[in-house]
Amino acid sequence: MSSSSDRLLAIQKHIFSNSRSVEQVTMSNTRSQVPPLTTHVLDTTSGLPATAMEMTLSMRNEISGLWEEVEKGSTDSDGRGAFLRSSMWNKAVYKLFFNTDKYFQANGITGFYPYVEVVFNIDDVSRHYHVPLC
Repeated sequence: MSSSSDRLLAIQKHIFSNSRSVEQVTMSNTRSQVPPLTTHVLDTTSGLPATAMEMTLSMRNEISGLWEEVEKGSTDSDGRGAFLRSSMWNKAVYKLFFNTDKYFQANGITGFYPYVEVVFNIDDVSRHYHVPLC
């Protein structure tokens, strides 16, 4: 890809050609099989999914204010990941940590962000949440 607009076009094609709504996933699976938290990571330097990016989901302890690790995972070959396949989904503040530095090093890229953290509040445990990262 020669320009930023070419990379953006490649990313847009990837997102819209492969995206499935939560409703479509729910229709083909029972609600209990749909993870309450999913993510999709795209590498904007290449316009491709970020494969094998390590991620950690943590929950903030309301009493101590400290972060407690809930689950670790990594993205699949399409840059997607899912968390909390168990019944550990609670009303709380969560943090999703993306280890971009390790991903960049593994792919021979000099990255700008050594990591990315997305902090979010869950107030309805019956909903599906999606955290995209480009």
